[in-house]
Amino acid sequence: MIFESFPVGPFQCNCMILGCENTQTAIIVDPGEEAEQILSVLSQHGLKVVYILHSHAHLDHIGATKTVHEKTGGKTGLHEDDMFLCDHLSTQAELFGLPTPETPIIDQFLKNGDTLSFGNYSIEVLHTPGHTPGSLSFFIDTVGLITGDTLFAGSVGRTDLWEGSHPTLISSIKKNLLTFPDETIVYPGHGPKTTIGRERQNNPFLGNI
Repeated sequence: MIFESFPVGPFQCNCMILGCENTQTAIIVDPGEEAEQILSVLSQHGLKVVYILHSHAHLDHIGATKTVHEKTGGKTGLHEDDMFLCDHLSTQAELFGLPTPETPIIDQFLKNGDTLSFGNYSIEVLHTPGHTPGSLSFFIDTVGLITGDTLFAGSVGRTDLWEGSHPTLISSIKKNLLTFPDETIVYPGHGPKTTIGRERQNNPFLGNI
């Protein structure tokens, strides 16, 4: 497995590239900004993008999608419940005083239980709403969990933006993420990686879950 994770944009969103070393096919998760850097990493590994996936549609996770999609031809995926955020990127940008990114075309609505293949690997879609209604996490057996802005090292996603819900977020973490073994590595949408066991034991937002 080729696996690259690097922060992009002013919010330092972790953009992730997962590639099959045998077929040179790849998935991008959360191309939030800095399209040229993303394209450069793909070029370094000689990867052809088959899917561009999004944990949710806040602008820091989707800002470079249109450019990356046009340059690579990868099929874009998002949960349908976050389309209202995708369609109102200008409102999001105005809140933070940032330029409005171009609105991407979404090719496929992702739902819980979907499995997408790239070469010899596959990625499972988990619907983990709370941070946004359509927030998704992704599981790859050889890598671990990609949790977007649902679960962080020592924290959880904020729920004070458009249609966020803290009770829904905690329920998502309990039902869909903490069911994984303690040794499962977690790659959040921002900040350092962690493990399910570490968050189960030490995350102050999760109590005695």
